[in-house]
Amino acid sequence: MSRSTRKLVMAQWDVFSSTPLEGNSLAVFFDARTLSDAEMQAVANEMNLSETTFIFPREREIEKERGIRVRIFTIQEELPFAGHPTLGTAFALRGQADTHEIMLDLKVGKVPVRFEQDPGKPVFGEMTQGEPAFGMQHSREAVAIATGLHLEDFDSELPIETVSTGLTFTVVPLRSLAVIQNLQVDLRRASEYAEKTGGKFFYFVSRETVDGAARLHARMLFYNGEDPATGSAAGCTAAWMVAHRVAKPDERVLIEQGIEMRRPSRIFVRASHNNNRVVNVRVGGNAVEVIRGEIFL
Repeated sequence: MSRSTRKLVMAQWDVFSSTPLEGNSLAVFFDARTLSDAEMQAVANEMNLSETTFIFPREREIEKERGIRVRIFTIQEELPFAGHPTLGTAFALRGQADTHEIMLDLKVGKVPVRFEQDPGKPVFGEMTQGEPAFGMQHSREAVAIATGLHLEDFDSELPIETVSTGLTFTVVPLRSLAVIQNLQVDLRRASEYAEKTGGKFFYFVSRETVDGAARLHARMLFYNGEDPATGSAAGCTAAWMVAHRVAKPDERVLIEQGIEMRRPSRIFVRASHNNNRVVNVRVGGNAVEVIRGEIFL
């Protein structure tokens, strides 16, 4: 091996699950200071996961003031924010330490992740996402054309609405568990529609669930196939649920996702309501380390 070869230390975590080989996998690189943007994108492609994160260590005093700098890449692009990479990276940085909070410095700004440890239970982490921004509400007819779904597939009692807490999603409530389990979407047309209407991706939800303890069943289909757990979309959905009385303010509820992929994920969300506004969106869950390794460039 050449002396000029760079060695990058990484770990892989399964996020939004306490069980290995479930949840959404995340590769975390602990020191990316030698990498260019193009190299980070190439490494993310090599990992071939929904997202890969890169940590940029700084002096302790700077990290104390600004947080730990992290960048997030999919196989196709860099994202300003994403949920399971934020939570998983915080777990990886925490390690075995008895730390109650880690502040990450992402492209959207500072995102705190707080940890809870109940005796006999896995550590639980919860991130506070950006204040929700509600976009347009969509006609079912337009979304049906864009996705290839039928009008009768939608939940007629709840709005289709675009929301952002750092990354923008259009929350699409569907009529039943059967509809969402058999979901087939024209991704090209859906992406074109989302781009025109201020969204990034569609997040499909159903009030019928597999687990009776869950409030919603969810799926997210995008250019990387299907996402087992989408924490950024879950945050948008937490705000949407409180706004439309699917959940009470500050009620921690469960969103189940990834079941169709055999990667079951448990995403816990809550949001507050203050002065006729939804605020303080929080998304949490467990995470478990499954791989440690090195790559050489």
